[in-house]
Amino acid sequence: MQEHYDFKEIEKKWQQYWEQENIYQVPDDSERPKYYCLEMFPYPSGKLHMGHVRNYSIGDVVARFKTMQGFDVLHPMGWDAFGLPAENAAIKHGIPPATWTWDNIEQMKAQLKQLGLSYDWRREVATCHPEYYRWGQWLFLQLYKQGLCYKKHARVNWCPACATVLANEQVVEGSCERCSATVEQKELDQWFFRITDYSQRLLDDLKKLEGWPDKVKIMQENWIGRSEGAELAFKVDGTDDEIKVFTTRPDTVYGVTYMVLAAEHPLVAKLSAGTPQEAKVAEFVNRVAKQTELARTSTEKEGVFTGAYCINPFNGEKVPILTANYVLYHYGTGAVMGVPAHDERDFEFARKYDLPIKVVITPSKEKALHPDQMTEAYVSAGFMIHSGPFDGTPNQQGIRKVIEYAEQKGIGQGLVNFRLRDWLISRQRYWGTPIPIIYCEQCGALPVPEDQLPVLLPTEVAFKPTGESPLKGDADFVQTTCPHCGGKARRETDTMDTFVDSSWYYIRYTSARDTQEAWNKAKAKGWMPVDQYIGGVEHAILHLLYSRFFTKVFYDLDLLDVQEPFENLLTQGMVLKDGAKMSKSKGNVVSPEDIVARYGADTARLFILFAAPPERDLEWSDRGVEGSHRFLNRVWRLVYSVKDQVIAAPPVRAENYIGVHKEMRRLTHYAIKKVTEDISGRFNFNTAISAIMELVNGAYTYRDKVAEVERDPAVLAEAINSMIILLAPFAPHVAEELWQETGHRGSVHKEPWPAYDPAALVEEEVEIAIQINGKIRDRMNISANLKPAEMQEILLQKESIQALIAGKQIVKVIPVPGKLLNIVVR
Repeated sequence: MQEHYDFKEIEKKWQQYWEQENIYQVPDDSERPKYYCLEMFPYPSGKLHMGHVRNYSIGDVVARFKTMQGFDVLHPMGWDAFGLPAENAAIKHGIPPATWTWDNIEQMKAQLKQLGLSYDWRREVATCHPEYYRWGQWLFLQLYKQGLCYKKHARVNWCPACATVLANEQVVEGSCERCSATVEQKELDQWFFRITDYSQRLLDDLKKLEGWPDKVKIMQENWIGRSEGAELAFKVDGTDDEIKVFTTRPDTVYGVTYMVLAAEHPLVAKLSAGTPQEAKVAEFVNRVAKQTELARTSTEKEGVFTGAYCINPFNGEKVPILTANYVLYHYGTGAVMGVPAHDERDFEFARKYDLPIKVVITPSKEKALHPDQMTEAYVSAGFMIHSGPFDGTPNQQGIRKVIEYAEQKGIGQGLVNFRLRDWLISRQRYWGTPIPIIYCEQCGALPVPEDQLPVLLPTEVAFKPTGESPLKGDADFVQTTCPHCGGKARRETDTMDTFVDSSWYYIRYTSARDTQEAWNKAKAKGWMPVDQYIGGVEHAILHLLYSRFFTKVFYDLDLLDVQEPFENLLTQGMVLKDGAKMSKSKGNVVSPEDIVARYGADTARLFILFAAPPERDLEWSDRGVEGSHRFLNRVWRLVYSVKDQVIAAPPVRAENYIGVHKEMRRLTHYAIKKVTEDISGRFNFNTAISAIMELVNGAYTYRDKVAEVERDPAVLAEAINSMIILLAPFAPHVAEELWQETGHRGSVHKEPWPAYDPAALVEEEVEIAIQINGKIRDRMNISANLKPAEMQEILLQKESIQALIAGKQIVKVIPVPGKLLNIVVR
């Protein structure tokens, strides 16, 4: 008998078989229930890393398990193939981005197949393929027609290293989320999607996502940032101009002692023009323009008086207008009313520039606060004072009353504000989906006619490290004719943010080869929403929020029947080595290819699923990998040692078994129950694998301690067959080989998932006599599988025994295993 299985031969053999037999191809028109399992698709970098292996192994277990439970499982894979790394490779190595990308796709696809993943490769998509981005352009045009897509001149985030614009969501603590370069501000004409039109729905529908982790929902809720308050209008003294501010604290409006405008606010230059402050304001504005958003909001607050004043519409007081670095033009109205007595930031700013502080909320009617004695702003609840008709009003009630008053007087209105900004989708790069817009001097900006899609991305372009998209210099691409007047026109040279491509790919999988439409609505209805989505928590704001927005738009356009894309979400943890995330710079990278070459794909999968629950970080362990490999070899040896008995075994009898046979059946059905429950919903793969290990140990015990002639072949066969099926989602190649070796036909992955027998879980019991000081006082049934100490502990906790010894002190407990328990009391 072989001590070790030949994983190289076995894995290659079964991968070829699965592909030849098309066992993972799923139909669209089956009568079986449907289940959509999806892992986030990768960027084709050329190499899988251990995070990929973990992500895809988790999804593969779910997909195989649901298939064996009788579902038609849609389990596709594709490539998020546009993006900057391909352009960098073109500059560095002189390789066209398309060549670099498709070569990487071919390499990574082979690696995925090497892992034995159950993908329906007929549905493969690549976002850089014209038949994919054609429909991305078509979807852009649908948003354009609905007014959900627009172009405007805007101050935007600019990454100097990537030489492109970034959406707000792609800026992390003032740095580019891709390359970590410090982000600058720049004025450019840019394309936007009007995601803010969906702010409230995106927020409200988070409540429907019961299968999502709370942390992801909280992150989205905070990013959307709904706040209720009032928009109030302050007239600029001596002019017809007015300044609108949004505040969540209208109850403090009588405490306004200054107004602050963002440096970019158009009124700043206008108000300071011709005043002694003009030069000082201009210098300040120019200096702030060079600062990042992070620097402006996290460093010391700075400001300059503009030379102008505005009038508080509630009390007629004239307050100075300043410009400051901490107010951002694209948030709210670009103006903030300063209430230093009741806002900590305003308090610090007022103290620095010796601005007045006026208390209008006090802790109690009897106790007033004095501005000169305050060391910090008072931000707690209290009563309104120095607030005209609202004096004595509890400030929480005052919020509503002040809003009603403002609306009656026409000086403001109640308003809901959101932190979420419109999605900036323009990128000044080459390797992306061309934006389907044409510019004509006579007709203006026009959408490309749908029958002219796709606008093809040229492949023969010159790459030079100039920081500009080579599309601008490609006359054949840029020069075109106007679809309206037929005159000379030019194409848009910006491409779309790659997050546009990844915000609808999960729908394209339902009709991956459709050449007539982005997807077939009937097929999408059959599969959507995704039942289980799996990927990293780092996509909580970007990809997951954008996908939710797109799905709602498509629902409104009658293209989809669902409003949320992903029913359930699992965010897996990172794979760590020596306590740190694997990275080349740290020198702690473990190559999946090396592990597969040394131990096999099943070992790699088993270890990464066994080492930690999927939502937690996983610490890589070479010893753990070796342990997983030893376990699979142990399974191999067990099955081969008894396979002849298994092949010849009759079905399990209906009557009850006793003794070791009953215990073997109990272990088998406990494992079935445990693995089923742990995979279903909870995804406790580590404890599921532990249950399989316990079953293997029990089968070894049954084999070794029961003579062959005394073993019940039906009980043994049930244990071995169940063990192979339970192992199949985790180690698909070994399970497939052992299934065939034990006399079965067809793939183990097409076998029905076993159901446990509740009757088999009932443990064998013995009757225990209960003695008190040597006299039998009771008899009880208890599991025969317990150790004497366990049996004693359980019996002493029984209410009837507690009643027998109530008020007495236990001196000694004398157990006679399997017979009696003598309790000595006094």
